[in-house]
Amino acid sequence: MENWSNAKWCDVANLVLGAILFFSPWMFGFDAGTVSNNAYVTGLVIAILAIAALAAFAVWEEWLNLIVGLWALVSPWVLGFQGTTAMTVHVLIGAAVAVLAAIEIWIMTQNPPRLTTGR
Repeated sequence: MENWSNAKWCDVANLVLGAILFFSPWMFGFDAGTVSNNAYVTGLVIAILAIAALAAFAVWEEWLNLIVGLWALVSPWVLGFQGTTAMTVHVLIGAAVAVLAAIEIWIMTQNPPRLTTGR
């Protein structure tokens, strides 16, 4: 694991956060319907993007993760489930995913990955 960069740790954290959001309707007893479906889809997208970034990093994956994190952050107001446990979970996870994605984007702009030939 010595080859792992800070960006990879951010991806692992996003994977865990996506899994938590995906399983949150069962863990916290969200209402069936829009709230649960939003948690499933948003959590799944976050997890898939994190896995893709771990497999082969691309900056566009982090931009998408930033957008999905921001969606999770604002979705309680857009979908009308503010004032619930689901809102708290979505806001906390959405903010964390967005911050981690922004950190990764910043890291990559400071130290872009070096392209090497496959010799």
